[in-house]
Formats: sequence, structure tokens, C-alpha cells
Amino acid sequence: MDARSAPADGGSVVLVVEDDPTISEVVAGYLTRAGHTVRRAADGVTALQMARRLPPDLVVLDVMLPGLGGLEVCVRLREARPDLPVVLLTALGDEADRLAGLESGADDYVVKPFSPRELVLRVEAVLRRSVPRVPERRAGDPVRAVGVRRIVSGGLVVDLSARTVERAGAPVPLATREFDLLVQLMAHPGQTFGREQLLREVWGWDFGDTGTVTVHIRRLREKVEADPAAPALLVTVWGVGYRWAGL
Repeated sequence: MDARSAPADGGSVVLVVEDDPTISEVVAGYLTRAGHTVRRAADGVTALQMARRLPPDLVVLDVMLPGLGGLEVCVRLREARPDLPVVLLTALGDEADRLAGLESGADDYVVKPFSPRELVLRVEAVLRRSVPRVPERRAGDPVRAVGVRRIVSGGLVVDLSARTVERAGAPVPLATREFDLLVQLMAHPGQTFGREQLLREVWGWDFGDTGTVTVHIRRLREKVEADPAAPALLVTVWGVGYRWAGL
């Protein structure tokens, strides 16, 4: 986070992008009372300018914006900063629309009308996931650990403290959820995780759209597999889920 954007109380900086002034004010009020510093934009172009000038810790982004749409804004935000968490606000409850939002790079979504308290909880859950953490590792895991904060497997080097991934010395840019999903699987090589289990352990959801996991698996494969159409590292166990097969 840019030093110019750091809040005095040590909370997170959240950029709220919403063209409805009433919704924007309500969301900002609840986030502020939860201890966050809030900045607001009413359109996509302004949001991109603000994100460049004063980088936020997270963006709450309406899908239906005037001019530049929310999904395009999300794509551009992620191109500029792959690790920036984004929570979408959408009036579109159809599964295809929700998955389109996730495909654009969003970490989570909330469907309108929504409870502002629920939105705050979703935002804080995503922020917690963006904090560096070291996953629990079992004795005998065939993952070679370098020091105590790295995992090396399948040609990838994952730095858990810095939350970075490299392959052959080159960075592999991952979004927050993509990183967490990769670490969850790499830390338990050979173990198959169902989509519902991954929702619980990576997203912290007791229930939700399992298509969210499918989208993130596909995005991960595009970034870590030599041939995403024939994955050799992040493999599907048909009828069960996914497992990490890298050594």
C-alpha cells in the first residue's frame, strides 16, 4: 500500500465504486464504522485514476456503472495490480453473470439488494485472506520446504511471507484467492479436495456457489500449467475434486 494512502488508525483503505449515491453512502458508512478508511468513486474512469494515485487495499466495485463497466474496471485493476482484492456488487443474480464477475478477476461478489453488514463481513474476510499466512503442513508431505516460509513444488517457488510465486525465476502474478487456493493444494500434495471443502478452507464459506472454485481452478491452470488444457500439476479427480500432483 502506498504510504500516501495509509490510514492513521492502521485500518484498511477501501475504494468504493458505486454510481448510486445512496448505496455508496451506506456502504461507506458501514465500512468506516468497522474501522476502515473509505474513498469513493462514481464511475470506472475515476476509480482507475484513484486506484493509481492512492492504491487501496481492497475495491468494492459495482458491476453496472455508467460508461466503463464494472467488469472491465476489474480487469484493468487486476492488470495493473494482480494482488488487489476486489468484491463486486451486482444486481445480476444469474449464475452466468456471477461467474463472469469471477472470470474478470473478482475475489467475491454480493448480490443486490444486500445487507451492508454482510458486505462488511465479506470485505473483511477477503482482507484477512490477503494477509500472509503459513499453512499447516503434515509430516511426510512430499513438498520440499526451503526455510520455513517457502514451498517448492512442480517447478514453482511460493514465498508464503511475501505472497509471491515464481517459475524459473520469473514472477507468476496471482490474485488473492488464486494464491490461497494454490497454497492450499500445494501444502497437501496428493490429497484430493472437493469443491465444497475448498470453499470452506480457502474462501471461509460454509455454503456458496461451487462454480467459484471451478473458475479459480481454471484461472490458476492458465498461469501455472505448461498446457492448461492438459494439466499435469493441478489435476481433476473426476467426481471428487482437485489435487496437486507436482513434485
